[in-house]
Amino acid sequence: MSADKKAHDLGIPFPIKEKGYLNLCIRTGNLLLTSGHVSDIKGKLGGGMSIEQGYQAARECAVKILQSVRQAHGTLDGLRVVKLLGCVNSTLEFADQHLVVNGASDLYHEIFGKDDLGYHARSALGFANLPTGAAVEVEAIFEVVTAK
Repeated sequence: MSADKKAHDLGIPFPIKEKGYLNLCIRTGNLLLTSGHVSDIKGKLGGGMSIEQGYQAARECAVKILQSVRQAHGTLDGLRVVKLLGCVNSTLEFADQHLVVNGASDLYHEIFGKDDLGYHARSALGFANLPTGAAVEVEAIFEVVTAK
């Protein structure tokens, strides 16, 4: 099943977004690079927010990235997930950022395949604060591997 179909089957909406202040997804060569996408879920991991809530926030970021990528590229088919950077709003003592960012990675594994086009490199880092108080911010790099 195609990545585009899998995303639709998961109920991911693909609304048309107006052009904003920054480009949310830009193509250079065969790469699609995204801006950081923040969660609407607010809070600080290790400061009252659970890993499960952070996981959902990271998944929400991953969905927003897919929406931007699809709007820029026209489809999710023919793409490979290359790299994710997950930024987690967390206390100094919190050390499970990787478990939070799994929310984004797991969604991409589900859509693109864990052992195939969804198998990606990743960094998961803790930050003292993120824009708008978001719990998580994620950016991604995709490679166009087939013509659309």
